[in-house]
Amino acid sequence: MSANETAIAGVFPQPNEEQWRKLVDKALKGGSFDSLVSKTYDGVAIAPLYARATTESPRALRKTPGRWSILARVDLADSDAANKLALEDLEGGADGLHIVFAGSQGAYGAGLTDDSDETIAHLLANIRLDYRVPVLIEASPRAPNAASAIMRYVDSHHIEPSITRISFGLDPLGLQALHGFAPAPWRDGAKTFADAAKTIAKAGFANGAVVADARVIHAAGGSETQELAFALSAGVAYLRALTDNGLDIETARSLIALRFAADADEFLGVAKFRAARRLWARIEEACGLAPKPVLIFAETGWRMMSRRDPWNNILRGTLATFSAAIGGADTITVLPFTQAFGAADGFARRLARDTQLVLQDESHIDVVDDPTSGAGGFEALTQEICERAWAAFQEIEAEGGLPVSLEKGAFQGRVAATAGERAKKVARSREKVIGANEFPDIHEKALDVAAPYDASRLGADAPAGALKSAPLAPHRLAEPFERLRDNSDAFAQKTGGRPKVFLANLGSVAAFTARANYAKNFFEAGGIEAVFGPETESAAGVVDAFRASGAKLACLCSSDKIYADAAEPAATALKAAGAKLYSAGRPGEMEQKLRNAGVTEFIYVGCDMYDVLQRALEEAK
Repeated sequence: MSANETAIAGVFPQPNEEQWRKLVDKALKGGSFDSLVSKTYDGVAIAPLYARATTESPRALRKTPGRWSILARVDLADSDAANKLALEDLEGGADGLHIVFAGSQGAYGAGLTDDSDETIAHLLANIRLDYRVPVLIEASPRAPNAASAIMRYVDSHHIEPSITRISFGLDPLGLQALHGFAPAPWRDGAKTFADAAKTIAKAGFANGAVVADARVIHAAGGSETQELAFALSAGVAYLRALTDNGLDIETARSLIALRFAADADEFLGVAKFRAARRLWARIEEACGLAPKPVLIFAETGWRMMSRRDPWNNILRGTLATFSAAIGGADTITVLPFTQAFGAADGFARRLARDTQLVLQDESHIDVVDDPTSGAGGFEALTQEICERAWAAFQEIEAEGGLPVSLEKGAFQGRVAATAGERAKKVARSREKVIGANEFPDIHEKALDVAAPYDASRLGADAPAGALKSAPLAPHRLAEPFERLRDNSDAFAQKTGGRPKVFLANLGSVAAFTARANYAKNFFEAGGIEAVFGPETESAAGVVDAFRASGAKLACLCSSDKIYADAAEPAATALKAAGAKLYSAGRPGEMEQKLRNAGVTEFIYVGCDMYDVLQRALEEAK
């Protein structure tokens, strides 16, 4: 700061928290200050203002300082086509590749279905692994040959394994959580896992041979502390398995990486990634090791993706990338904005790359390590998440460790409870998914993909004698509303028109606009097209417009003042004309009068939107 700038800054008085609170209280007009405090699904309170942190906290530093690695998904079944797109990604600015097999945590309706040596050779053709191109492999029970095939490919091309940056991603517990089975009990599976990891390490590969991957928890609707606790418990189980089977603790530690999903909640996202580093350092200290930055992989979250108005996925992906980068992720994979439709084409892949390139090359968010260090809000949130995640980790360990907790279904039960709370908030639009339960675009056009979404790529068959447990199935938050929209699309294709709702706008434009726009967004989230009525308070005029609209539903829209005089006669007339009646806004003291006049449902902020729309869609047909 220059001398002049310092002098100018000194002219202005510096406000304090007491002054700020007085202004807030004035703005709230008697409302509770607690209304400004939000809470996470773990019960962590997020205040609107924090003082600067006064105590020094551990820094969240990347294992690889500086720029994070930009990874591009490789998920086409055709290995030659996948290789072509991968080379385009690398030439277009990606640093490395994220190879996805069907049946892996990150399949999402795509992925390679063959792991033969020939397929791997075609897939990796002309990719300079000897130039330290990062390559992450998605382990899958449907690709048991993948690791050995890649090692044979490296050996056949005379590449020194130690100079590569291949992560083989061994993660048996993550796959058990996803699919609901393990080939054998952990006491036997741990040795098989350790032998595979030791083979990779002995060959000279040392870049995340093992990954404690918590994306399955995020995709199943879990909370931040549940994700962190799962990753910690999986990491500890892997450490034990490796050391129990002949590896020293230092070598075992060096083989393990962590992986998390990043979503569009910036504050929680940054805090989660920062907390992961602190918590793993605490694990290392408990093992008698001097902490070192752990390798952390990030991928933008599947559960936040939407098939409806998918352009919003670009914005969500940008926020998620920002959060992961600020939080200290070493590599980031951005899901292309069309991923919910299937494997992305070149255009969507380019946008996924450019999201990261712009943040690096134009925003320069990689030039400062742990930039939120010392910020009161981020430090407080990171610390509280650490404490809650550690308690959740201890709960798993008290149950006998993650393998036992998964076998009994205890951990899955806790995740399911959180997912249920989240689903209720989505259904009531308390948790918003733009394009799905908020601001839908009912006239959107279809987008192209390289290969359509294939649900058969998600699962895996349990081998004979497998140990069964409750699976944690991934799902997107938008799916319930998308099913309603799909139902509407099918009706439109069959009849030539969508189900409709007539908005009975009473009074002046100023009186009805707010509730009419709310009702339009409400009904169109369920695929019911809104038809605006004329500006009138005449019951006869409203009925004539309703009959001309061809709709079966009608929704009263106006201010409370207009409702007091015009709502009851308008409802009576619309009911007589055959309308299924709704009313926008909380009814208050008029509820019984309006129900007697024929109104069956009231729509308002906080109502069970999905439940109402399910019934409305059937009534509108």
